[in-house]
Amino acid sequence: MQEIPVYLFLGFLESGKTKFIQETFEDERFDSGERTLLLVMEEGEEEYDSSRFAVRDFAVETLDPEELTQDTLEYLERKHRAERVVIEYNGMLELQKFFDAMPESWAIAQVMTFFDATTFLQYNANMRQLVFDKVQYADMVVFNRFRGEYSKEEYHKIIRAMTRRPGIVYEYLGGKAEYDEIVDPLPYDLNAKIIEIADKDFAFFYRDLVEETEKYDGKIVRFKGLVAVDKKMKAGTIVVGRHIMTCCEADIAYSGLVCLHASNLPLRTRDWVIVTAKIEIGYHKIYGQRGPVLKASAIDYADPPEQELATFY
Repeated sequence: MQEIPVYLFLGFLESGKTKFIQETFEDERFDSGERTLLLVMEEGEEEYDSSRFAVRDFAVETLDPEELTQDTLEYLERKHRAERVVIEYNGMLELQKFFDAMPESWAIAQVMTFFDATTFLQYNANMRQLVFDKVQYADMVVFNRFRGEYSKEEYHKIIRAMTRRPGIVYEYLGGKAEYDEIVDPLPYDLNAKIIEIADKDFAFFYRDLVEETEKYDGKIVRFKGLVAVDKKMKAGTIVVGRHIMTCCEADIAYSGLVCLHASNLPLRTRDWVIVTAKIEIGYHKIYGQRGPVLKASAIDYADPPEQELATFY
């Protein structure tokens, strides 16, 4: 089965998606000879001018949200014998709807997210779940219509609270673009003999551990967490974590780590504990894949943190 690369362009109306895709198709370097299917799922004021495309072998299809099904996508792939797919995604649709419909042969090659800097803070305040949805998988986040009086630190902080993954670009009204070079030091010493994770920093620790797991292999950490146990777990196995709010109340989820211990404490679900443990990266059936496994050297009961919900704010 031939793998078909998919390029996803995300963002709300008038965020600059169409302009960027137009410029991409005008770039001769993007004309690799592959038959390219452009799926347009959101129509704004700006329209495509295919007469300027450097890409010669292409087809454009407009797709309504209710038409987003696997059958439809497979039909369009066959119809145009597509070898590459570019999608201008509807900003009001959550990405999971596309992932549920994506044919098996399609593979995400790149995700770029665009925001109008003049309205971004309002969107983030009022529709944070949709903003997070567009940022969490992005390889690059572009702020269009950026102004000199805007605080890059404010925009940077919002994106980094969601993920450390994407690069960030600020494009000013005159066309000048600047790459974000703000350094994000971790709020704890990764090289300490025992890495002390403050209660307020658990969300940052958990996200960094998940995103860059291998660098924690062999590290010793100490943090406060909430226990979860299950009858199916072997003796000496628990999960320790916190409820984390990534973007809004609707997104709160318990995020835990497998912990192996030899403690005689009768640990139960919802017990608060302080754990000192060595992190070893390996397969565990609770994860169903490789992941960070805590080998605890000490576990003690603890009082709940002042703020039980871990956040990035």
